[in-house]
Amino acid sequence: MTAKPATGAAEPGGTGWEDGIGRLVAARKLLVALDFDGTLAPLVDNPEDSRPVPGARTALARLARVDRVQLALVSGRPAADLARLASPPDGTWLAGSHGAEQGRMSGAAAVLEPVELTAAQSRELDAIRAGLEDLAAAGPGAWIESKPLAAVFHTRPMADRAAASHLEEQAAGLGEALGGHVLAGKMVVEISILPAGKAAALTRLRHAAGADRLVFAGDDTTDELALDTIHPPDLGIKVGPGATTAELRLPDPLAVAAFLHALADALV
Repeated sequence: MTAKPATGAAEPGGTGWEDGIGRLVAARKLLVALDFDGTLAPLVDNPEDSRPVPGARTALARLARVDRVQLALVSGRPAADLARLASPPDGTWLAGSHGAEQGRMSGAAAVLEPVELTAAQSRELDAIRAGLEDLAAAGPGAWIESKPLAAVFHTRPMADRAAASHLEEQAAGLGEALGGHVLAGKMVVEISILPAGKAAALTRLRHAAGADRLVFAGDDTTDELALDTIHPPDLGIKVGPGATTAELRLPDPLAVAAFLHALADALV
């Protein structure tokens, strides 16, 4: 992957996204796939405090009413938490845990496909969690998030960023040594028992929807692996700063909500 500045930077209400939207509205079936944290919702210290920005839910509801649109949320969060915090519209597909969990919204409830770990996988996950807990004890502010299929090492609250980076490197090394699948993001290191990735999740979702075009927006390094696979007439959107291969950049979740409203306007 060769990262570069996005060529189509845009501001809310600006003119940087017209070409991309013009291609998307030509779709017979359009997959609108979106990350959650940092894309529909701002990044916060406590993951439980995360909620979509004003206008985002309304935009998703408008898109959900378009027959040739399939909505999907593709996130590192567990699918159940994603459904609870994002409250997406009926019919939205859920790809949680970076695609390792699958489900959909039925009304206001999430219907999830079961994922079961073997006894050996459960022991491996317990060992990863214990190792990360030991690391967190060495970094004031560091903490561990436990997911059904993974453990996540968070350093965002740490004041000493040099120490945080060192601990993140150790967490990644521990995950590799214990046979986990390591995904490093913004001030987080996630170690999963099952292989997963948003690029593969997008491929699966696209096939399931029968979509001839898609748009995907994300902000983190884990999203960048998916953005690197997206080329016109599809549209990849990088949210926030950082090098990217995405065609379009939007500054923040409020701009994403504005883009989604503009897309809904064009699809009517």
